Amino acid sequence: MISLTVNGTEHRLEVSSDMRLLWVLRDVLGLTGTKFGCGMSQCGSCTVHLDGEAARSCVIPVSVAAGKNITTIEGLSADGSHPLQQAWVEHQVPQCGYCQTGMIMAAAALLTKNPKPTDADIDGSITNICRCGTYARIRAAIHTAAGKPASNPQQSG
Repeated sequence: MISLTVNGTEHRLEVSSDMRLLWVLRDVLGLTGTKFGCGMSQCGSCTVHLDGEAARSCVIPVSVAAGKNITTIEGLSADGSHPLQQAWVEHQVPQCGYCQTGMIMAAAALLTKNPKPTDADIDGSITNICRCGTYARIRAAIHTAAGKPASNPQQSG
């Protein structure tokens, strides 16, 4: 029996201790906002927060997550009212959208540690991969969410 706290709710689950957290979230708890991308902790589509830190759930055994507070995109804001989610829409960040939940979760972890990041801070912290290449819009949305004026996406990175 594994005890997990996900989005503020405690769950007692009968799962293998080596089952990856991603599959527990998606297949056992039905929280499908966290995406499977590469399965090797490279792309970041599976990013969630473990005790406030961005973590790639595709490689984390559920036993490692036990006892930690886990936040998924559903826990960030179920109704899309989080400033990052609003900024994502404002800046029309998604194209295919597949990486976006992981990208938003990585950005939320960054803003928790650094509420006014520079472009260099963002570029150094957000290592998630966007195959559509919307990095300039991602950066602008993060600045907007941080309360900074966003630069024109065509002019930045």
